[in-house]
Amino acid sequence: METDASSKMIQRVRNDRFAKMIGARLLEAAPGQAVAELELSEHHLNGVDRVQGGVIFTLADYAFAAASNAEGFPTVGVNVNISYFRAPRGPVIRAVAREIQAGKRICGYQVDVLDADGSLVASFAGMGYRKPELVD
Repeated sequence: METDASSKMIQRVRNDRFAKMIGARLLEAAPGQAVAELELSEHHLNGVDRVQGGVIFTLADYAFAAASNAEGFPTVGVNVNISYFRAPRGPVIRAVAREIQAGKRICGYQVDVLDADGSLVASFAGMGYRKPELVD
């Protein structure tokens, strides 16, 4: 269930200027889960014509931010890890975040980055620290 604090935090995530700059879009956000998507283009490629790893990481991090902040508390990443399995081949990649653990201050999330055909591109694990004192 979305609260006023939750709605406010989701809007803050939607206002992420870096995510907007690379073209990431937040499709779904609710406490403990989120989906973000990115339509790939020429400016997302590295020197060997593959999607740059930082683009994939940023999309996963954006979904992590949306899912963790949708609880209504400002949450910052304190430890993240990503494993890349294959280069995306489709025109779109999607990051699907889900909560795997939530405590009063520490939370854990799993984010799968998927190609257009649903195959796994990367797996991101994020641990967040909730900072309720930042709520205004």
